Amino acid sequence: MTNDNSRRWQMLALIGVIIFVIWLLAPVLMPFALAAMLAYLGDPLADRLQRLGMGRAWAVSIVFTVITIILVGILLLLVPLIQRQVSNLIDNLPHYVEWARSVALPWVQQRLHLEPDTFDPDKVLATIREHIGSIGSIAARTLARVTQSGMGIITWMTNAVLIPVVAFYLLRDWDTMIAHIQRLIPRSVEPTIVRLSRESDQVLGAFVRGQLLVMLALGVFYGLALTLVGVSIGPLIGMVAGLLSFVPYLGFMIGFIAALVAALVQYGDWTHVLLVVGVFTVGQLLEGYVLVPRLVGGKIGLHPVAVIFAVLAGGHLFGFLGVLLALPAASVVVVLLRYVFARYRESNLYKAPAATPEAEVLDVDVDVDVKVDSHPATPRIPGNTP
Repeated sequence: MTNDNSRRWQMLALIGVIIFVIWLLAPVLMPFALAAMLAYLGDPLADRLQRLGMGRAWAVSIVFTVITIILVGILLLLVPLIQRQVSNLIDNLPHYVEWARSVALPWVQQRLHLEPDTFDPDKVLATIREHIGSIGSIAARTLARVTQSGMGIITWMTNAVLIPVVAFYLLRDWDTMIAHIQRLIPRSVEPTIVRLSRESDQVLGAFVRGQLLVMLALGVFYGLALTLVGVSIGPLIGMVAGLLSFVPYLGFMIGFIAALVAALVQYGDWTHVLLVVGVFTVGQLLEGYVLVPRLVGGKIGLHPVAVIFAVLAGGHLFGFLGVLLALPAASVVVVLLRYVFARYRESNLYKAPAATPEAEVLDVDVDVDVKVDSHPATPRIPGNTP
C-alpha cells in the first residue's frame, strides 16, 4: 500500500511539474501548439495513405501539400473579401453612429423611463470618441514599436516559418513519438493510460474535426443568406459568426445582434429585420438538428457549459495558448471523470450499504422485548382488584 501511494504521489508531482513548465513557456509554445494541432488533424489522412501501401514520407508530403494548398487558397479567397467588407464597414460607420444617436439611445431611454440626460447621445459619443482615440494612440504606439523593433519582426517571421516546418516534422514522426511516449509510461499503469488516451483521442478527434466543419458550414450559410437578404456586410458577419461558433451560442448572439443593427441602419424597416431573424432561426435549426448530430455526433460528452468554462479558464491561465489547448484539455478531463466515476461505482464506498435509522430502531425494540420476557410481570385483568 505504501508503494502504491508513493507511485501516485510521484505521478501527481510529475503532472504538476509539466503544467508548471507549460505555464512558464506559454509564450514560446504557441507556434508549437499550432503545429501540433495541424499534425494531429493531418495524421489520420497520412495513416490512410499508408494503409494503401504508400510510405510514410510520401504520405506526409501529400497530406502536407494538400493542407498548404487549402490554407493558401482560403487566404487568397478571404483576404480580398475581408478587405472589401471592412472598407464597407468603415464607409458606413457614420450611418451606424447616427442611427445609435437618433434611434437606439432615445428608444432605450423611452422604454426604460430614464432621465433625458442618462444616455445623452452627445456625451456617449464623446466618451466613445475619447476611448477610441486613446485606443488608437496606444495601438499606433505599439505598432510603431513593433515595426521599429527588428527583434519583433524577426520573431513574427520566425513563427510564420516555424509553424509549417514543425508541423511537417511532427506529422512525419507522429506515430514514432506516440510509441516512444507509450514506452516511457510506467508498466503498472500503462494499460489504463493507453485506454484512456485512446478514448480521449476519439472524443477530441470527433469534436475538433466535426466542429471545424460546423464552423465552416455556418460561416458559409450565414454569409450567403445575409447577402441574399441584402445586408451589405453580410459576408463579414457570417464569417465572424461561424468562427465564434466553437463557443456555444457566442457566434449566434454576436452575429444576430450585428446583423440586426446592420439591417436597421441600412434599411430601417421591419421586413429586413424579420428576414434576419428568419436567417438565424434557420441557422440554429440547421446547427442543432443537422450539422452537429451528423458532423460532431452525440457521444462527445463535451457539455456547452464545459466548453465555455474551458475556453475562458484556458485563456485566463495561459493566454492564447490556453485557448488553443482548452478543448484538448477538456476532452481529456471528460474521459478522466468518466473513469473516476466508473471506479467509484465499483468501489466499496459506493456499494457497501449503510445502516439505516429504521434498522437501528428495530434492534433496540428487539433488545427491549428480550428484557421484558426475562422478567415477566403479573398481568392485570380489567375489573379485578390487585
